Amino acid sequence: MTLSLDIGNLTALYEAKKITPEAVIDEIYARIQAKGVQPDWITLVDKEAAKDRARRITQGPLYGIPFAVKDNIDVAGLPTTCACPAFAYTPERSATVVQRLEAAGAILIGKTNLDQFATGLNGTRSPYGIPASVFDPAYISGGSSSGSAVVVAGGLVSFSLGTDTAGSGRVPAAFNNIVGLKPTKGLISTRGVVPACKSQDVVSIFALTVADAARVAETAIGFDKDDCFSRADAPPFTVESVGRPLKVGVPNSPLSFFEDSEYRRLYLHTIDRLAGLGVEITPFNYTPFRDTAAMLYDGPWVAERLFATEDLAEHDLNPVVADIVRGGKAKTALQTFESMYRLAELRRAADAEWKRMDVMVLPTAGTTYKIADMLADPIRLNSNLGAYTNFVNLLDLSALAVPAGFREDGIPFGVTLIGRAFADGKLATIGDAVHRALLDAKLGATDAALGDTMRVAVRPAKKKTVQVAVVGAHLSGQPLNSQLTERDAIFRETSRTAAGYRLYALPGTTPPKPGLVYEGTGPGAIEVEIWEMDDAAFGSFVALIPAPLGIGTLVLEDGRRVKGFLCESHATVGAEDITNFGGWRAWLNRTAVA
Repeated sequence: MTLSLDIGNLTALYEAKKITPEAVIDEIYARIQAKGVQPDWITLVDKEAAKDRARRITQGPLYGIPFAVKDNIDVAGLPTTCACPAFAYTPERSATVVQRLEAAGAILIGKTNLDQFATGLNGTRSPYGIPASVFDPAYISGGSSSGSAVVVAGGLVSFSLGTDTAGSGRVPAAFNNIVGLKPTKGLISTRGVVPACKSQDVVSIFALTVADAARVAETAIGFDKDDCFSRADAPPFTVESVGRPLKVGVPNSPLSFFEDSEYRRLYLHTIDRLAGLGVEITPFNYTPFRDTAAMLYDGPWVAERLFATEDLAEHDLNPVVADIVRGGKAKTALQTFESMYRLAELRRAADAEWKRMDVMVLPTAGTTYKIADMLADPIRLNSNLGAYTNFVNLLDLSALAVPAGFREDGIPFGVTLIGRAFADGKLATIGDAVHRALLDAKLGATDAALGDTMRVAVRPAKKKTVQVAVVGAHLSGQPLNSQLTERDAIFRETSRTAAGYRLYALPGTTPPKPGLVYEGTGPGAIEVEIWEMDDAAFGSFVALIPAPLGIGTLVLEDGRRVKGFLCESHATVGAEDITNFGGWRAWLNRTAVA
């Protein structure tokens, strides 16, 4: 079987001393030689230099992990071209993010092709050739981080860096069956990155799995005093547990799939899979997000692209890129302020929708196109690709693109999970579950199975926590569940009590509540939910519990002991014994039917 370059696999092989980083480098360069350097790569690190680094590194969280960077990100000693030969320069200092990754033991393989100056979502705007989808050479790879996505999907590196202003770290992930992590703005330093729209740019991560992307993010993210947009108050990246009920937003009006019925079908199937994972599908008004997306290229932000290109002659630029940049010169100060005010209005409207949901799920792109069609109609078709991505950075949101199936012709489809700023860790947990809900999923275009890889690792809570079993009105979806979620309690599992317990419907309680009593003779097997919260939250939660209910120690069917709701036995005199229903929710459903 071909060596899989997913990070978990390489790390396990290194730890078992079954392979060395040098051997991995040999394998990678053999694969690149077999496929050809261009159009996916612009510059490769010399093979012997890469092997020399492989010999010299001794440790680190990314020890021996091969990666690539988009060629608008500086690497000391290698040209930065932005896919424009007239612009090329050779920096003496690597971008901060590259420095962090190499310090963690990662091994750079080379710099990848892109839409010139990161202007485009399709991958066709480069003098170094047109990278194609790894699944069909007639189709676009997506852009602007075209080469970065293709080399990961093709099994040439473990991960790569892209940039994302309008979707460049997400659209290519969707078109190549890989993961694209678009972090909250300011989490990963952009010092040493040639700007597209400096106020909206982020460095993104392409990987074969969510776990791999999260592992890279843990190293890449960090405050940088030399980056004026780096956020000093940002929390560290941590994969977070997701409490229940998780509300996943879906637009309440039809989305456009640009006559691609297969993409529409796959999107609807993803929503069904999410529902099957136990989340609550919540309709929301997509209008403020759609209107924000339209502003990115119609508004003044396109003028930011002049920062990198204003000293170049138009004949040095790709004709389509030149037209876009030229449009930026026409923007006025008045238009800039008008757009800022309008964006503030849309942010307020979007905030109202976020109160309905925890995350939203959208198609990463509504369709894809053949390269020939994109070249024939480059502006309109490219605009279609950004319909569901352009608003994310303008609204300061986090996003994670994951694979979500294939069309009948073998072209991949992907969805993007979008959360508020700093929800990156929560998205990782949800995204991994969505990705793994696919049957027989493969990594990119390789033959490696997703099922053989590591899941995302949720970090244990740093504070001392308490697990509590709830049995009635505090269950998910019940009237008092908010007393848990308001305290950031995390749903852990559904379980049942050991034998000896009985459950009663307590009369005269508001809202209606059951009472769980240990009598020693009851059949038990009463459904409970286990929630976890920190000590302080637990104390305030217990203070809310009215007599005759209280917190004691419950024994679960597997013998574990946890804190949980119990009832004083005198309160059950004359109450209906509902033990045989197996739980409060089942009893409510039975009475509702009756």
